[in-house]
Amino acid sequence: MNFIERGIYMNNILFAFLLTLGAGLCTGIGSFIAFFSKRTNIKFLSVTLGFSAGVMIYVSFIEIFPTAQESLIKFAGEKNGTIFTVLAFFGGMLLIALIDKLIPSYENPHEVKNIEDINDKTLEKNRNLHRMGIFSALAIGIHNFPEGLATFMSAIDNPTLGISIAIAIALHNIPEGIAISVPIYFSTGSKKKALIYSFLSGVSEPLGAVIGYLILLPFMNDLIFGIIFAGVAGIMVFISLDELLPAAEKYGEHHLAIYGLISGMIVMATSLLIF
Repeated sequence: MNFIERGIYMNNILFAFLLTLGAGLCTGIGSFIAFFSKRTNIKFLSVTLGFSAGVMIYVSFIEIFPTAQESLIKFAGEKNGTIFTVLAFFGGMLLIALIDKLIPSYENPHEVKNIEDINDKTLEKNRNLHRMGIFSALAIGIHNFPEGLATFMSAIDNPTLGISIAIAIALHNIPEGIAISVPIYFSTGSKKKALIYSFLSGVSEPLGAVIGYLILLPFMNDLIFGIIFAGVAGIMVFISLDELLPAAEKYGEHHLAIYGLISGMIVMATSLLIF
């Protein structure tokens, strides 16, 4: 690798990292909305979650999964490569599902919460505040880690694809920031600490990028690349469905969520065709 090629490579790494950082820190926007809005904008959240899910589902099946399959077929042949792709895809789903399962439901940042919950004093009486703070901090870090890896690895392979995924994850991080702020506020009684924890939760996403860079990139080949990409596709599909369906059920705006989902797919398809 000559000097120019190395410079381009390092620029791609930096660009991918900044995308991941920007997407992660959008959890802080959710906290600001939670503390400075009087009511939850149900229609906005329904459309936003749907749009984010549409982008991630479309790009997972149309772009990321086929790319992973192509890489694994190069390594292991058509039959075995396809089997490896499917296994890695559902392995990614299993990984994020296990993380969800191990996190208690109330501390889970993917559990839907409203801004109005901040004023619900009955919740405060029924919770161990110290325990809740610890679990919330752990849940935030663990759950956002694979999202950061997904954004980073996608952006390195295809910057345009990385931008699309970063936008989708940023959008779904906004309502996630609301979900994070509510339990942290209950656990500490401090809006300032809730904001800090929310931003720290976003830091775990670029941390996933750094871990990916330091551990995975030096050993990158068709096998590792394919497995990671297929796993990322599975993680993104699971996150999309895991957030969209419960949110649509709680907010009662099923049609808006679906309209948002279809719009996200259309925007993603259009961007891939143009760029």
